[in-house]
Amino acid sequence: MRVESARNAAEASIPHSRWRVPILGDLFGVSIRTPLQNSMDVGKPLGPIFERKALGNRFVFVSGADMVAELSDDSRFGKHLAPGVASLREIGGDGLFTAYDHEPNWGKAHNLLAPAFTKSAMRSYHRTMLDVAGELTEHWDQFVDGGAVDVSSDMTKVTLETIGRTGFSYSFDSFKRERPHPFVQAMVNALGHSQRTALVRATALGRVLTRRSDRRNVANIEYLAEVVDEVIRSRRDGTDAGPEDLLELMLRAARENDSNRIDELNIRHQVVTFLVAGHETTSGALSFALYYLSRHPDVLAKAQAEVDAVWGDEAPAFEQIAKLRYVRRMLDEALRLWPTAPAYGREAKVDTTLVGKYPMNVGDWVLVLIPSLHRDPVWGDDPEAFDPDNFLPERVRARPAHVYKPFGTGKRACIGRQFALHEAVLVLGTILHRYRIVGNPDYRLKVSERLTLMPEGFTLQLRRR
Repeated sequence: MRVESARNAAEASIPHSRWRVPILGDLFGVSIRTPLQNSMDVGKPLGPIFERKALGNRFVFVSGADMVAELSDDSRFGKHLAPGVASLREIGGDGLFTAYDHEPNWGKAHNLLAPAFTKSAMRSYHRTMLDVAGELTEHWDQFVDGGAVDVSSDMTKVTLETIGRTGFSYSFDSFKRERPHPFVQAMVNALGHSQRTALVRATALGRVLTRRSDRRNVANIEYLAEVVDEVIRSRRDGTDAGPEDLLELMLRAARENDSNRIDELNIRHQVVTFLVAGHETTSGALSFALYYLSRHPDVLAKAQAEVDAVWGDEAPAFEQIAKLRYVRRMLDEALRLWPTAPAYGREAKVDTTLVGKYPMNVGDWVLVLIPSLHRDPVWGDDPEAFDPDNFLPERVRARPAHVYKPFGTGKRACIGRQFALHEAVLVLGTILHRYRIVGNPDYRLKVSERLTLMPEGFTLQLRRR
C-alpha cells in the first residue's frame, strides 16, 4: 500500500499541461503531423520531465541530463518500444530496431552482423560510397548555375543506394529514374501510415476508424516483402557464394548451421530494417548539415578549407575521411540540434526510483526526448545556437556523460553508427569540395516528421568552385 501511494504521489508530481480534461486527457493541443516538435514545445515550460495523456494512453517524457544518465544504465533499464516504434513491427517484425529485448533473434542478428561494421569491413565499403557520391555530383552538375536541387530528396537517394549496394548488392537505380523506385514509394507510404495511426490504433475506436487505411497499407507491406524476398531468393539460389555483405553473412550462417543463424523471415526483417533505418537517419543528418552550412558562411568556408587541405585534387582514401575533423564536428552539431532519430523508450527492468524522486516499477517506461536533451543547460547559455565548437575535445570532456544521444543508448544503440558517420562525412566532403552552395534566404526551416526528422522544402542552388 505504501508503494502504491508513493507511486501515485510521484505521478501526481509530474507536470502536465493545464488544459487536461477527463477522458480525452491532454488531447487538445496535440499535433498529429508534428507530435515530437509539439511535445518539445509543451515541455519547455514544464521542465525536464512531464506527462501527456491522450485517449487513455499515458506518456512520460524525459530530457534532463541527470535523468537520462540514470536511464542509460542497462542494469536497471532496457529498450522499450514506444507506440511509434511498435507500430513499425508490421514492417520490420523482430528486426534489430523493432525487436523486444526478450526476442532471441535480436541477439543472434546482432552477433551475426557486428563483423560487418568493423574497421576492415568499413574499408571495403569505401569504394561503393565514393561511387554513389559520384552519381550524386553527376546528377547535381546538371543544376549548376541554373535551377535548384531538392536536398532531402537527393540525400535520400544517396543513402538508399549506399545501403542497398553495400549491404545487399542491390541497386535501386535512384539517379537513373525520373520517379522513385516503387519500393521507395511503398516504404514511404508504409512509414507514413505507421506513424500517423500509431496513437489512434492504441484504442478500440481508433482501430475501427483506421480499418480502411490499414487495408490500403497491406498492399505496401506486401510489396516491400516481395522485393526483399526476391533479393534473398536470388542470392540463396545462386551457384556461388555472394559478395561479402550483410545478406551473405546471414545466409552463410543458415547454410553452415551457425548457432546464431536466423530463419528466412527474420532475414527479411533485418534487410527491411537496414534499408529503412539505414537510409532514413543518414539522409536526414546530411540534409540538416547542409541546411546549417547554407546559413553559416563562416562555417562553410572553414569546412571547405579543411576538405581542400586534406583531400587535395584526388579521390579521398579511406583514412582521409576521418581527418575531416571540422566537418565531423559540424555534422555532430547538426545532429545535436536535430537528431534524426529523435526519441527512444526506456523501460524499468527492476523496481527503482529515477533521480531519487520518481518511483518506477518493472515495466514502467519513459520516452527520452533527444532534441530537448540536446538543449539541456549543460550545453551552455544558448543551446539553440549552431556551434560546431561544441564538439571540440575539451568541451566534450567538460560535459557530463550521456548528454549526446543521436544514436540511442546501451546495447541497443545503433549498430551502424560508424557506417553512417563515414558515409555522411564522405558525402559532405564531396559536396563541399565540388560546389559553392547557396540557400534560399527566404526559406525558414520546417521539420517534417515520419520515422525520422527531415527538413521539408529545403533547396540549394549550386555554383562550381
